[in-house]
Formats: sequence, C-alpha cells, structure tokens
Amino acid sequence: MMDRTGIFAGDDPFVIAREWLDEATKSEINDPNAMALATVDQDGLPNVRMVLLKEISADAFWFYTNYQSAKGRELEHSGRAALVLHWKSLRRQLRIRGNVTREDGAAADAYFASRSLKSRLGAWASHQSQPLESRGALMARVAKITAQKGTNPPRPDFWGGFRLEPVEMEFWADGAFRLHDRFVWRREGPENEWEIQRLNP
Repeated sequence: MMDRTGIFAGDDPFVIAREWLDEATKSEINDPNAMALATVDQDGLPNVRMVLLKEISADAFWFYTNYQSAKGRELEHSGRAALVLHWKSLRRQLRIRGNVTREDGAAADAYFASRSLKSRLGAWASHQSQPLESRGALMARVAKITAQKGTNPPRPDFWGGFRLEPVEMEFWADGAFRLHDRFVWRREGPENEWEIQRLNP
C-alpha cells in the first residue's frame, strides 16, 4: 500500500491542493497564491512568468489576464500550460500540467467586478505585452479611460479568465538530506481516473 499519509493523504488532488494553499495563506508573507505559469510560443520557445491563482475549483485551476498579452496569445495557440506554486515557508511545491480553456462568461464578469476600480481601469488602459513609449503615455491612457468609463467599467472583451484542467499534478515536500517526498497524480483526461505514483527525490 502506498504510504501517502499526513500532508499527502486524500483521494482528491484538488482537495489536497486547496489544503496546501490554505496552509500557505497562514505562513507566506506575500501572495501565497503566486504561481509561475509556463507557456510556449508558436516556435515552441518556452515562456514563464508569475501570475496569481484565483481559484481551485473541483476540476481546474483559474487565473485571469489580458487575452492579447503574450501569455494570452500563447495559451490560445497551444491550449496547454504548466504551472508551479512554491511555498518557501512550508518547504513545499505543487507542479501542474494540463489543458487550458478560455472562460470569458459570468465567472470572468464577476471576478472583474470584484477588483479595485483602479485595477479595472488599468486593465482597459494597458495594451499588455506591447511596446510602451513611456510611463507618461500609459498614465495619460488611464486618465482618458477613467473619463470614458466612469466608476463602474465593464469587463473588456479582451480580458478574462483561463482554466487549467490538469492531466498531471505533482505534490513535493522537502526532506532531510534532499530525500524529498514526491507524489505524482496522472490521468489521460478529465474523464479518466487518476493514477498515483511515488517518485524518487
């Protein structure tokens, strides 16, 4: 019988992921939901950047961005991504790979409305990942958008959510003498059962 006890115990990797994130919110100084999101461009060249995880649902990991940004375009092109959450205070990390779909309906509207007014106006003003003449030019666009959109700007059609449905999730915890604990959950797709393996450090 596989020795998945303690922090690795459970039959649902999404539940375990939420438990780890909940623990991290108590010990990480800043942004326990910060994650590295990896994509590839049309030439297969990898890209990685830090973004904020906004939800772990029953079957997916959710985040939001400008669809016209480099990551937005790369996600649309490949339909796949990888991410990692690293919690230094807990000496743990969670690695995830899977398929990505756009979510630009009610969930995206609700999340956009929950953001601060300045963040909503900034989303309208920023041509994310595109060349920028100067900080002054950006602030001028923010001022123009503020005058146009007022105090309740709607979600732009170029901004919204992505959900990553994992085909692989690896839970890693630091061990003495670098003898780390690693358990990987794999499946062919969302309709398939998970297979779990312990990995060498």
